[in-house]
Amino acid sequence: MNTLTVYRLGRVEYEDGLQLMKLFGEARRQGLCGDVLLLLEHPPVLTLGRAAVRGNVLASDESLAAEGVELFSTDRGGDVTYHGPGQLVGYPIFLLPAHRQDVRRYVRDVEQCMHRTLAEYGLSSITIPKWPGVWLGPADSPEARKIAAIGLHLSKWLTSHGFAINVNTHLPHFNFIVPCGIREAGVTSLRRELGREVPLSEVEEKVARHFADVFELQLVEPAPPTRTVSVTLMRGQGPDARVLLLRRRPTRGGFWQIVTGRMEPGEAPREAAARELFEETGLRAEVLDLDYRHAFAVGNTVPPRLVEENAFAARCPDLFEVRLGDEHDAYEWVDVPTALERLPFKGLREAVGRAVRLRG
Repeated sequence: MNTLTVYRLGRVEYEDGLQLMKLFGEARRQGLCGDVLLLLEHPPVLTLGRAAVRGNVLASDESLAAEGVELFSTDRGGDVTYHGPGQLVGYPIFLLPAHRQDVRRYVRDVEQCMHRTLAEYGLSSITIPKWPGVWLGPADSPEARKIAAIGLHLSKWLTSHGFAINVNTHLPHFNFIVPCGIREAGVTSLRRELGREVPLSEVEEKVARHFADVFELQLVEPAPPTRTVSVTLMRGQGPDARVLLLRRRPTRGGFWQIVTGRMEPGEAPREAAARELFEETGLRAEVLDLDYRHAFAVGNTVPPRLVEENAFAARCPDLFEVRLGDEHDAYEWVDVPTALERLPFKGLREAVGRAVRLRG
């Protein structure tokens, strides 16, 4: 029996999710791993499939930016859809065996996993041939409402992209779009249908089990991710605010970053952040939790090396002189727009943005 490794990643920036799909897909293609199911949450984002009609995005770019909603074009099937916190997104990275190499069967199997999961909550879901996704209520009725979206991609029987179940999703964000181009019906969530908050981890467990059963795979535990921290060190206020950027030595990539580093065994995230701040700059200071933890892949290795990072911020005294550690060969204090332009990774840019908002 082939294996299925399920990664429960928590928050993943959308562009980082695309990179994870790419790297795991290459690893699966090369036989370096078995089938993989990535379970995660995205920050608010609208994604446009290959069949997307731009007019189905109802909000202006300015309105989306004001709400912190990004916009991405993708190679999945379908029209426009929304991802956001409280929604369970799943990306199956499967190399379909010969007896499963049928596109319609693959779509039906993914739908079956959704039906079985929802049935455990007492919900009888259906598919509607003319509309993609998984639905509640009778077809061809004003009561029909979508609870799960499906947008898949296959290339030489390697699958990517996947599904999104509305668990505790902020449903008003769907007003920014015509979901999947369907104007005749609405959307719903487990929370709305059950009248209570539903733990995402609980839904993850059920989805993983049903994918293993439907696709006849043996569940195996993943290796734990590397735990890291980041610290946005700032000085000044308002338009005079500056962010410290450190340049990694050429042998370590040569790019600019904020303070980052690994957590030591048994170390709490806040302790690690304070230690890394001192080791990389020489500053001992209080670090503030930015309530931002996300997962991503470091580098372009196949299979990917997964990292889970907690973000912090700290204030630097005006007269403090930075003392570089061994990992970096230069530093600069730059304004916030410059910092956001130079930082190569979405997670680091998000950490800086949160630190700026925290400081007012």
